[in-house]
Amino acid sequence: MRTLLRSIFVFTLIAGCAITVVHAQPKKASKIVGEEVTYTENGTTLKGYVAYDASKKGTRPVVIVVPEWWGVTEYAKRRARMLAELGYIAIAADIYGDGKIATDPKTAQEYATPFYQDPNMGRNRIVAAILKVRQYPQADQKKIAAIGYCFGGSMVLNAAKLGTQLNGVVSFHGGLKTVPASKGVVTGKVLVLNGGADKFVPEEDIANFKKNLDTAGVSYKFISYPGALHAFTNPESTENGKKFSMPIAYNESADKKSWVEMKVFLKNIFM
Repeated sequence: MRTLLRSIFVFTLIAGCAITVVHAQPKKASKIVGEEVTYTENGTTLKGYVAYDASKKGTRPVVIVVPEWWGVTEYAKRRARMLAELGYIAIAADIYGDGKIATDPKTAQEYATPFYQDPNMGRNRIVAAILKVRQYPQADQKKIAAIGYCFGGSMVLNAAKLGTQLNGVVSFHGGLKTVPASKGVVTGKVLVLNGGADKFVPEEDIANFKKNLDTAGVSYKFISYPGALHAFTNPESTENGKKFSMPIAYNESADKKSWVEMKVFLKNIFM
């Protein structure tokens, strides 16, 4: 009798598990949409790229992606899609206008210089991207952040320091010779992800940057990755460094760690 009861008990457990498996609902697959968009700022046509998960219902936070000085390349678009996979709606912002892409450092420098000379120009292009993506029904109008790479890192830092309404900004290996922050102007938090061996960002710049944010009372986090050179998040950097004799290179460890830091940062500022 005990053997029979034990057999019935085991069978019942197995059957119950089987029923659970049969009725388990599979996770809904994401459907990432990436599309070219056109918008304008002060008479200039801008060509960006918006990405979002079409399988996700309702609104979600907005993330502006400001590219490296090369422009809105496939790399910038891929980052926008990666953000869409995380549940955000992202736009790779065209800063130069007309979707211009630089294929060499000389051209990139020519395109980028005016925006370094007049930080408000970069800020205005970022604001234009915000206005464009906010037209999407998926966009949460009150939750907006900006991330930037190299040149783009400098641009998002400038945008924050110039009072752009952002929950936060993230700079990946961006230059730190940005406009000074004034007390009470920066509306969100700041995350700086820096290459410890970045030859374009000397220690003096780092010290001055931190001192300014401390004085202005800005909430920020600064992380430096030992051994990482400039442009450490872009897999194409190593080849570009060799091709153009520039001290830049991809660093897989720093790339992955910095992306995790960004994910945590965005999650916290959008809570």
